[in-house]
Amino acid sequence: MDHYAKAYPIFSRIRGLEEVKKMLRSLRRFSKDEVANERLKILEFYTEYGEKATTKAFGIKRNTIFVWRRRLKESKNSLASLIPTSTTPKTQRRMITDPKIVSEIRKLREKYPRLGKDKIKPILKKYCLKEGLTPISISTIGKVIKRRNLTFEKKVYPQKQPNKFKKLRTRKSPKVQSPGFIEMDSIIAYINYEKHLFMSVIDIYTKFALVVYVKDLSSATAKKVLQQFQELNPTKIHTVQTDNGSEFLRSFHAYLEEQHIKHQFIYPRMPKINSFIERFNRTIQEEFILRSDEIYYDQEAFAKKLTKYLYWYNYQRPHASLKYMSPMDYFRKVCDLYNN
Repeated sequence: MDHYAKAYPIFSRIRGLEEVKKMLRSLRRFSKDEVANERLKILEFYTEYGEKATTKAFGIKRNTIFVWRRRLKESKNSLASLIPTSTTPKTQRRMITDPKIVSEIRKLREKYPRLGKDKIKPILKKYCLKEGLTPISISTIGKVIKRRNLTFEKKVYPQKQPNKFKKLRTRKSPKVQSPGFIEMDSIIAYINYEKHLFMSVIDIYTKFALVVYVKDLSSATAKKVLQQFQELNPTKIHTVQTDNGSEFLRSFHAYLEEQHIKHQFIYPRMPKINSFIERFNRTIQEEFILRSDEIYYDQEAFAKKLTKYLYWYNYQRPHASLKYMSPMDYFRKVCDLYNN
């Protein structure tokens, strides 16, 4: 900046060099009229201070300045002549492909919409040799498909079906004083790069729980797991709280309505509301699933071992939240208190 200020003192009166550079960088963000105005200012600067100062100050070639001056002169000083014009060449290269080849590609794409350019290539080559035509490359086939819009398959996006019922939602984790309020969730465990699916249920008051190793996470499967829990659980269920997974809709929700059981949903991305089942999911994975090698080679043996673990969990394992009693011992104590 000092060098240019000494050589051309006018810089200090007009604008700093950094401001000039900033202005030039921002030209592309201006509208066309604003660019024309800036070009006019550069030409005025050129007229007053000369070619050398202008080229050094704005970094513009002398040829460019001459072109702008000529346009301005020919248009009789019309600002519109300085508006940037398209730089697209008037004569452009065009891909010339035999109409017969294009027609054959169209037929193949219409009949087999999922047929890509790689698979079209060998079929088209046979056609070209038969017709005495020069085969085209894979990239040319791709260009023909793209430029001529030879895509005949309509993308079908799955439509999210609205629920036939209004979801009863809760924002707070439940605080219960008696059995019968359960939370239910699904577990997806990746072990040795394989996906294993489970469904878990827990009574948040007695901590009586069930985990089932399942093949899929469907509403029918969730319904079966809940029915299995009902058979094992010593208390009657009055409320089921779940997340918004699809496995807890359809037949699962319909079953709860038939049984007159309240179905309560948590809000999306708020797993803390399901804190009891989430904590149980962690426990079952750390204490059993990740420590059982049978899951690798014998899933039937794994399922039997899981049944034994759940028996121990519900009938013998001490729980800190139950004052170091098992769920069944705690349930018996509660029953005795109510009976007395």
